[in-house]
Amino acid sequence: MQRLNGKHVLLGVTGGIAACKSADLVRRLREAGAEVRVVLTEAGARFVTPLAFEALSGHPVAGRMFDPQGRGAMEHIDLARWADVILVAPATAHTIARLSHGLADDLLTTICLASSAPLALAPAMNRQMWDNPATRANVERLRERGAHLFGPADGELACGESGMGRMLEPTQLAELLAGLFAAPLLAGVRVMVTAGPTLEDIDPVRYIGNRSSGKMGYAVAAAALQAGAEVTLVSGETCLSPPCGVTVVRVRSAAEMYAAVMQRVTHCDIFVGAAAVADYRPVRRAGQKIKRDRVRMELQLERNPDILGEVSALDRRPFCVGFAAETERVTEHARAKMSGRGLDMIAANRVGEPDSGFESDTNSLEVLWNGGGEAIPLATKERVAQRLVELIAQRYGKRPFAGSTG
Repeated sequence: MQRLNGKHVLLGVTGGIAACKSADLVRRLREAGAEVRVVLTEAGARFVTPLAFEALSGHPVAGRMFDPQGRGAMEHIDLARWADVILVAPATAHTIARLSHGLADDLLTTICLASSAPLALAPAMNRQMWDNPATRANVERLRERGAHLFGPADGELACGESGMGRMLEPTQLAELLAGLFAAPLLAGVRVMVTAGPTLEDIDPVRYIGNRSSGKMGYAVAAAALQAGAEVTLVSGETCLSPPCGVTVVRVRSAAEMYAAVMQRVTHCDIFVGAAAVADYRPVRRAGQKIKRDRVRMELQLERNPDILGEVSALDRRPFCVGFAAETERVTEHARAKMSGRGLDMIAANRVGEPDSGFESDTNSLEVLWNGGGEAIPLATKERVAQRLVELIAQRYGKRPFAGSTG
């Protein structure tokens, strides 16, 4: 996070229970060398006191528009000009709505409206508030205007429910904020990512498929977007909300994913096959539910198309990155898959480990390419995806005639 050294970070803290994490966020930012000033809304002050932020930031906390103890009538302009970046963490649904509509009815929203600095938001709210169409429309409007969305994460919420809406951890937010000061690694590059499982129907009730939550593929899509790429996400059925700003194509079966990819792949520069595509599908799909009236039932299967292999075999193919989920001899099997399909890079992980692979929020990868490789240690899938995208960008830039395929 050396890119934060000497940067002026204006932290807006609004009224949500996640404001309790914001004090630690100030500490993390200062450890990275940033100078931090805090704007604490009236609602935010109900969760954390100004004194805590003053002690951690080393600066007085700004709050009200017309504060007799403030720096004068032009305080919002002074802070707007001072900031190199503005981070609102937590960003409640109410604050997101006000920013989306350009309101300037308190000090924080006035500063955001008056500043030309990059704006980043760390949403934190109940899962149903996050999924509400009004919130999603407000988020998309801010994203279209150039705001950066950090999260939210999927997990336990303060209300006792579980789902999307949890604010990212302070270390994650500091890392993402540092990334805003890096030159976009994939600016102008078109990236396609496949994610999630494919489901192959046996009858209207039953199906076969591979295990996959889609979390790793979605994290790769988000990381590529943050790196400046134009991202298309071809997704099997998952419970995840796609990153704001990506083009999403939803599919169910391997045949549908194959058609969606092949229709669009000639217009992309990098292809990342992170989906868990079922290798086989039933030869016949029963039109009605198969009754449980037999001791044994034989299911005849046929092979699904090899999406990754087909893309790699194109005459004008993109830079191809595959994934390999293995239970043994991970590196050996991954290198064989990379060689057999003619891939530029492969990311392999051992599935079945306690904190890695299917359904977990963490992962580790063995990333391989011809003549080299790197082990990405166990971390959140968001952080692992960021490092993977950095490696992809490095290798993509070194290949002969790197650039657009279109």
